[in-house]
Amino acid sequence: MKLDFIPLSKLSISKTNMRFAKTAPDVSDILPTVRRRGVIQPIIVRPNCAPDAYEIVAGSRRFHAALIVAEEKRAMGDADSEVAAIPCAILEDGDDADAVEASMIENMARRDADEVTQWESFTRLVKEGRKLGDIADTFGLPELTVRRVLALGNLLPRIRQMYARDDIDRATVRHLTLASKSQQKAWLALVDDEDAYAPTGSQLKGWLFGGQSVGTRHALFDIEASGLVTIADLFGDDRYFADTDAFWDAQNAAIEARREDYLDEGWNDVVILSPNDHFSVWEHVKSSKRKGGRIYVEVRATGEVTFHEGYLTRKEAERMAKGDPGGTGMKVARPEVTSTMATYIDLHRHAAVRAALTGFPAVALRLMVAHAIVGSHLWRVQAEPQSCRNDYLAESLENAPGEADFDQMRRMALGLLGFGAEEPTLIGNNGDEYGVVGVFLALLDLDDAQVMDVIAIVMGESLASGSAAVDAVGLHIGVDMADYWQADEAFFELLRDREILGRLVADVTDPAVAAANGQEKGKTLKAIIRDALDGTNGREKKDRWVPRWMQFPPAAYSERGGVGPVDAHAKVVAAMAIHDAPQPDPTMPDPGAPGSICPLPDETEEGTQRLAA
Repeated sequence: MKLDFIPLSKLSISKTNMRFAKTAPDVSDILPTVRRRGVIQPIIVRPNCAPDAYEIVAGSRRFHAALIVAEEKRAMGDADSEVAAIPCAILEDGDDADAVEASMIENMARRDADEVTQWESFTRLVKEGRKLGDIADTFGLPELTVRRVLALGNLLPRIRQMYARDDIDRATVRHLTLASKSQQKAWLALVDDEDAYAPTGSQLKGWLFGGQSVGTRHALFDIEASGLVTIADLFGDDRYFADTDAFWDAQNAAIEARREDYLDEGWNDVVILSPNDHFSVWEHVKSSKRKGGRIYVEVRATGEVTFHEGYLTRKEAERMAKGDPGGTGMKVARPEVTSTMATYIDLHRHAAVRAALTGFPAVALRLMVAHAIVGSHLWRVQAEPQSCRNDYLAESLENAPGEADFDQMRRMALGLLGFGAEEPTLIGNNGDEYGVVGVFLALLDLDDAQVMDVIAIVMGESLASGSAAVDAVGLHIGVDMADYWQADEAFFELLRDREILGRLVADVTDPAVAAANGQEKGKTLKAIIRDALDGTNGREKKDRWVPRWMQFPPAAYSERGGVGPVDAHAKVVAAMAIHDAPQPDPTMPDPGAPGSICPLPDETEEGTQRLAA
């Protein structure tokens, strides 16, 4: 075998080539690379019967990509493209078996590089100064794909190894790239514990950003001096704050104090990232205080705070380098106000805006919705994960009419705000680089009816499953579950109690039928229920049947209890009793009709007058 550069005009596809076909193959993935670098890996050819001609045994796609590039150059007036040559490995004359084997080895032995290997290569290119766009163009990949691969750099080496071995899937890795190093270590500890469950996929995201407990180790303030109550676990190894809201008040104050200290030390700027934003080292360049480096403060929903000192974005660093060819550094101009004066200005502007905002409730409503959707260091709203580990439950929920109706409305709300229709949730979308501001401006362009539609989606996504609030809203609205549910396979699969099955038989047929089948097995009782709901096997059809547990109000079938909705309903009834009790002050206006569930003040004429006053 020998190597040589052969003009494209002297090459043709051999019928022994594994990819031989009358139609040209798809080369969209390798075309950007061939445009930029040409054909790097030699194709395998052998002499043809025609003089100085060769047929391609392996490398058909590279050949077709080179033909496209040559045609593009001809269209641009490059005459040399007609005699363009590509590197070739020339086989000796032999039988077709050798050629077929060479083609199969070339095509079947090739294995695409896994993402961990790509990360190692892309990281080296970034360190060499390559831009993300250049890397994407060179390898024919979307820039978003390159960003995702580079995000693997946030992972601990062991997690990257697990991903390379396919021990964990892509969804799990995607969420782990958003985790802090301590969270990754805690997750690995769950993986190593045989008696523990390590969340994966969407459940992992809920585990990372749940924020139900905040460890004292994350506090930036003096815990004893704060007076906050902490709770220890059974072993006393870790302590947690009993009141997370109080923790965040103290933590945010400590972050602001650290920000003031940094500014007083002469740092150009201190950027406090929201819990939805994450600092990626590969997107930034180390820069000293003298060269305008700033501090990035990364705040996690878990309470963990990381201060990244002395960084600029890569674009900023490149602009500074162009303006400083000698490499001596560009000294940033001293701000015209001190950091204390800046704080003074911020506080007075804040006081003025929030006072004026009280006269514009419609604007305030839109601003509140924008914060609920995007979040900030003072707002922490998350979508109900609707998590379930049972496949029957997941499939049942996915096919539920209520879920389909809500998803249709969510897509409409996403479209109103300019988000993609395929986004899984409305809450947590940053919109554009302006975050809350971008969503707020979009909401200002909507009329009141459209804003109310968006609010309904935000509230629906953040309504906790199984909570008393679900019962309260269902009662107030008058939800008829028969419009949204009918018995499915998951429902029957989860019915295990024979006594309750007998009660259900009585519910859908007649108590006499239930008594006559009292000794039958659960399978037989389920069949009777199915027949009654379907109107088959001589049973009278029971239309729009919903078990008592799912109705509004809910009820139990026995005295045994253990039905969550019934317990939640009891709390709602107690709250309604207090709400409907006579007012001690007869001069106070009636807050709503008896039996109503806390109507908004502006739902009544009196409420509107009070707001206007």
